[in-house]
Amino acid sequence: MYLIVGLGNPENEYANTRHNMGFDTINKLAKENNIEVNKSKFRGLYGTGIIQGKKVILLKPQTYMNLSGESVKEICDFYHINPEEIIIIYDDIDTEKGNIRIRKKGGPGSHNGMKSVVENLPTTDFGRIRVGIGQPEYKNDMINYVIGKIPEEEQKILEKGVNKAVEAIEEILKSGIDIAMNNFN
Repeated sequence: MYLIVGLGNPENEYANTRHNMGFDTINKLAKENNIEVNKSKFRGLYGTGIIQGKKVILLKPQTYMNLSGESVKEICDFYHINPEEIIIIYDDIDTEKGNIRIRKKGGPGSHNGMKSVVENLPTTDFGRIRVGIGQPEYKNDMINYVIGKIPEEEQKILEKGVNKAVEAIEEILKSGIDIAMNNFN
């Protein structure tokens, strides 16, 4: 069973922000695979289904970004999910808008949601997909950049990254993370 987690902030307040690329990816993946992400437990919203012949749990932590790892840990403990069956999707300022980067393992970098996930799991050996949001024009405007509303002209570019992330998840489930890395990085 795979756990696919999109990092973000509660959508009633933070929909259409760059920091919610993980949630946007889960929403699109769920829609394309007829999975309802509407069960409330593990401090998140989740749903289960089948993608590429594999049983999956799709999770959107509702803890706010900086505590995302608490939700991930709760669901991993409950379902006894192995680290190699986890895929975390999140926004990345160091990746160009519309692009993605896939990694098998590694540290959290400067992303607070990933810092929380790494703090709460006993390992950094889990897959991750970074969805590029690019850099703000002014470095001191980072918070407004990641949680501010996305301008209309930028939405289509960011949507390309979400679409690539969905394709990458399906490729990971079908062929493994190494092949997905070769095809998407």
